[in-house]
Amino acid sequence: MNQFTSTDVVDAYARIANLIYQTPLEEALYLGDGSRKYYFKLECQQKKVKAFKLRGALNKMATLTDEEKSKGVATISSGNHGAAVSYGASLMNIEKAVIVVPENCPQSKVDKIRRYGGQVVKLGRNYDEAHHLGLQYIENQQMTYVDSYDKDPLVYAGQGTVALEILKQNREIDTIVAPVGGGSLITGTAVIAKSINPDIRIIGVQTEACPAMIRSIEDKCCYREYPMLEESVCDSLVGGVGELAYAMLPQHLSGMISVSEESIRRAAKYMMSREKIIVEGGSATVAAAVMEHPEEVGGKNVALIMSGGNIDEDLMIKLLCEA
Repeated sequence: MNQFTSTDVVDAYARIANLIYQTPLEEALYLGDGSRKYYFKLECQQKKVKAFKLRGALNKMATLTDEEKSKGVATISSGNHGAAVSYGASLMNIEKAVIVVPENCPQSKVDKIRRYGGQVVKLGRNYDEAHHLGLQYIENQQMTYVDSYDKDPLVYAGQGTVALEILKQNREIDTIVAPVGGGSLITGTAVIAKSINPDIRIIGVQTEACPAMIRSIEDKCCYREYPMLEESVCDSLVGGVGELAYAMLPQHLSGMISVSEESIRRAAKYMMSREKIIVEGGSATVAAAVMEHPEEVGGKNVALIMSGGNIDEDLMIKLLCEA
């Protein structure tokens, strides 16, 4: 399995910089105090897709041969990566993009995939089932696979450009906190951030409903599939972890925190009602970690990656109306 380095992240940024939006790094209005400052990296405002996934998808597709493009591209996604591949294919003049999603994929994400010309194929009751069935479907269709999180170093390097921007925008950042699903975002973040500042702290956050990376590290076993322990508002964070993330992340990681679904719901409401930033459940995990476990997160100048803003409209209204 090929790994990647900080040089690959720098190369990725050179490749995609003119295709993406350098998202703001904004200081929180209310979350910080006299001893700590928190900064939101607003990937929830990323161009068109409203999620960091555009970075990895574009870096991969920018390297495809004409033959690979002619076959069409395909991926498996809980939503954000699918929208990124759909939109990225349109930028790269790739005529066909097929996105396999689980049957429980939020309608808002399905609509966004279709908006950019992607063909949606629903397979499986949840992400792990969709991933298993989708790989076989893509192989049968002989399309070019654009990996979401498993083991493609080009995708990981693209995701790492988030942290490259953070440390250009504010060199005082001493801690970066990222949500963890498959692990491509936090692994890419860790590799480039540690190369720039070896003392920087990297904190990952997962929902208690699916602590796949936490358990993988604890049990020294890569759980490529992982069951949901309860219903979750973090559709982008459920399922197993990527092989490349499992292989590379532990050596760079400063800590992992799990947060309850209740605290995630409160944090999502806080972000929207107080900070005036629309985030999805996966992004709200990092705010929940700071609100519930500030000492465990630590740091003095802390960047919180708001990974996506594609929250389902009905869920957003429900969260805002909760006591």
